[in-house]
Amino acid sequence: MAKLRPDLEIIADAIPGRTRVLDIGCGDGALMAELRAHKYIDARGLEIDGAAIEAAMAQGLSVVQGDANRDLADYPGDAFDYAILSQTLQTTERPDRVIDELLRIAPRAFVSFPNFAHWRIRLALLWGGRMPVTRLLPVAWYETPNIHHVTVSDFRDLVRDKGIKVERAWYLSGDKPTSDAAASWRAEHAIFLIAR
Repeated sequence: MAKLRPDLEIIADAIPGRTRVLDIGCGDGALMAELRAHKYIDARGLEIDGAAIEAAMAQGLSVVQGDANRDLADYPGDAFDYAILSQTLQTTERPDRVIDELLRIAPRAFVSFPNFAHWRIRLALLWGGRMPVTRLLPVAWYETPNIHHVTVSDFRDLVRDKGIKVERAWYLSGDKPTSDAAASWRAEHAIFLIAR
């Protein structure tokens, strides 16, 4: 089995075994396969990309084609123990509504995203005056699926304003954990466990 991305490793480690999980934007199902193999988790996936769905289904994973912007409403409330939205929030039309749906479907959700306030991005904008191309954001502005440039501070404000509890947060600089101190500047990637 291939090594998971660092954010997915954190999520896989944090989810307790024998639970029900919906992975929204599951890609090729790498996280679902890991959870099924090592934690006996009933993992289901929602993915928009047909090729990724085929790759996931080839592993025997339960994945349906769908769009987080519209299709989460079709899931019943409390159908899962955890919902996962990894590197997908910034591509949704209304991230605030998607978060509401996550916490309707499950009492807890993992949300991870690239931090658009990381110092390298700020520096690239300041000195170059252009949208940066980085390791985590490897394509030009006109090719990116990102339509909302969320930061750690923006996300914290959103969940606070909605009365959503942050149970835990992890921050990555490169592929290594970094502290909460100055995470909005230092973290390239953020992972939050939120709850109703």
